Amino acid sequence: MTVHAATAGPDDHAPLISSRFICMLTVVAVSMAALTATISLAGRWYGENLALAGHTTSTEPTDILIGQDHLRFSANVIRFEQQRETGRAERVDLYLTWPGMQGYTDETRALFNDVSQPGALLFLDISQSTMSRDMSGRIEPIYQHLFSGKLLPGPAGLVRHEMKQNSGYGEEVFFTANRDGGTPYAVRCMMPATPAFSTSADCQRDIHIGRDLVVLYRFSSQLLPQWQAIDTAVEAFLNKSLIP
Repeated sequence: MTVHAATAGPDDHAPLISSRFICMLTVVAVSMAALTATISLAGRWYGENLALAGHTTSTEPTDILIGQDHLRFSANVIRFEQQRETGRAERVDLYLTWPGMQGYTDETRALFNDVSQPGALLFLDISQSTMSRDMSGRIEPIYQHLFSGKLLPGPAGLVRHEMKQNSGYGEEVFFTANRDGGTPYAVRCMMPATPAFSTSADCQRDIHIGRDLVVLYRFSSQLLPQWQAIDTAVEAFLNKSLIP
């Protein structure tokens, strides 16, 4: 979605954004929130039911083709047993230890089966992209018009944005940060009342990789101070998994 800046007029007091435009942005945001609601709830379910996952310690390479992209993962990083097959797929779900970025092994078994350690795992959902912009790219044209204007400092240089009541995001909040020489960072979170209620899917961020893939990755709000390291590690892992 591309938003063009309005040409400056002689009336300095004219509204910069029309009511119709605000309504349109709200409709788009509400639709996006509805589309991701199920994914967000599913992520929380994953975090609370890890012991039922059907893990494997196999490191056999699995080649998966999604759209125009070819990915190769070891079987033990693929979340669901039915996805551990070479061939074309609509999506693939991964889980990785943090900060080791490893799959399920005898050594990491406790991390995958212990829900009392929500900061121990990252979840990644990979599918063909349906949007021209990832979460960072949507800050300016969409999200900034839905922020309430209330800014609070967040961990590790992040800025916390509360959402307008009619934004469609409920009690979710956004964290953003400027990055030198790159696009801004953005992540949306459902913050727990206390750290004890944190899950492995409190926060989610989507990025584009490859030719036409979107990766939605989730992590615990306990890991927000490590947002830069997580983003760098996720991108590096995925770029290594892309087959030219």
